[in-house]
Amino acid sequence: MSESNNSVKLGEIIQEFGLEILRTAPNYENVSLRVLDINRPGLPLTGFFEHFDTERLLLIGLTEHTYLTGLTPEQRRECFDRLMSYPVPALILTRGLDLPPECMEMAVKHDRTVLRSTQETAMFMSALIGSLFNHLAPQITRSGVMLEVYGEGVLIQGESGVGKSEVAIELLKRGHRLVADDAVEIKETSHHTLVATAPDLIRGYMELRGIGVIDISRLLGMGAIKLSQEIDLVISLEPWDDKAIYDRFGLESHFTEILGVKIPCTTIPVKPGRNLASIVEVAAMNNRNRRMGHNAAQELTNRMDRLFAEQMEGGTN
Repeated sequence: MSESNNSVKLGEIIQEFGLEILRTAPNYENVSLRVLDINRPGLPLTGFFEHFDTERLLLIGLTEHTYLTGLTPEQRRECFDRLMSYPVPALILTRGLDLPPECMEMAVKHDRTVLRSTQETAMFMSALIGSLFNHLAPQITRSGVMLEVYGEGVLIQGESGVGKSEVAIELLKRGHRLVADDAVEIKETSHHTLVATAPDLIRGYMELRGIGVIDISRLLGMGAIKLSQEIDLVISLEPWDDKAIYDRFGLESHFTEILGVKIPCTTIPVKPGRNLASIVEVAAMNNRNRRMGHNAAQELTNRMDRLFAEQMEGGTN
């Protein structure tokens, strides 16, 4: 896996996984992790260091531990002397395995951090890689309003003043939940989906023209706020254009691409008299139906085709 532009501190990983600290290097908590993978140092323990990435965390599980216990103390000392001579962020033992004394000796010599987890190796490795991916994944900030509507993550976008916040406040009054207003932070997860959150500074706040900034949690309760939500649908609001041709059947599926991930999208024209909150609710429910394999437009088209075919067949008899 490649290096990320983002980073996560080693101290955050230690806290997240409840790792036992066996030995620490100076300022170990602030060591930045930038690589979306870890090292199982099987080959390096035998002396093969070609393509060895010194920015990855080292993980020693039962396999490596069994190999090491079969060596003499002097051989183990030599293995760890070579391994710890590289500036690795930390070495982690899994399954609550005992630390070979030669490992601690070389960790002290080269001033390296050594940690331990009680989890099984495969489980811990999978969770750690997933966590690193989520911490280091590509991230962008988009203008818009992010809401959860009937369990669907809906990102509402549009030009300034088109009415995004007004639609959002009506949806919140109907019991849906706000994730972010104005600035939406979007991150790709390890499952190749997009998760939206709000910047810490403005989480829970909205701006309504003519009123100003409001605190949603105080007005509508904490139940109206959600910290993060996967993006399932992007809705673009645009002023109604009498000359534009709008989709009336919805036979074709439209997508937009964010961080390389394709997300269903739809455009809703805005004009006085349209109940946009209700339209957004229907769009969210319809998107879920499509994801479950139900396409109302296609079903109606199929019914019409069958009717025309029957009429044509009856006319020829």
